[in-house]
Amino acid sequence: MTKHIDIQKAGAVIIRDRKFLVTRSIGKDFFIAPGGKLENNETPIEALARELLEEIQIEIDTSTVERLGTFYAEATGKDGLMLEMFVYKVDNFKGAPTASSEVEELRWINTQTSDISIGSIFEHDVMPLLEEMDLID
Repeated sequence: MTKHIDIQKAGAVIIRDRKFLVTRSIGKDFFIAPGGKLENNETPIEALARELLEEIQIEIDTSTVERLGTFYAEATGKDGLMLEMFVYKVDNFKGAPTASSEVEELRWINTQTSDISIGSIFEHDVMPLLEEMDLID
């Protein structure tokens, strides 16, 4: 049986000093990885490149991103809507991550970070995967 998907997003895992980058949009109280919704028949990697440039002002080399997986959950803050999240590890980029567009705040977090709320896919699926891969503490 196929899943009913309401929203498709691409998210980036950017790691520095064994912590990974999360963003909080203006007016939101939870953090998610940088990235966003697929638009107009974009591939997940095309959407990722566009969103990272818009949201955190970095340019990625799409040929070097590494797919970490596709995850499913109810969309945080959107009751009842199912989210399909394509997650990629991004190591090569130009620029320094800087809050832009609808992003109000950037944070570097790891599994010990407890003072913020994180979107469910990143809290329950991606962070444990990154810890298992020995990429974050």
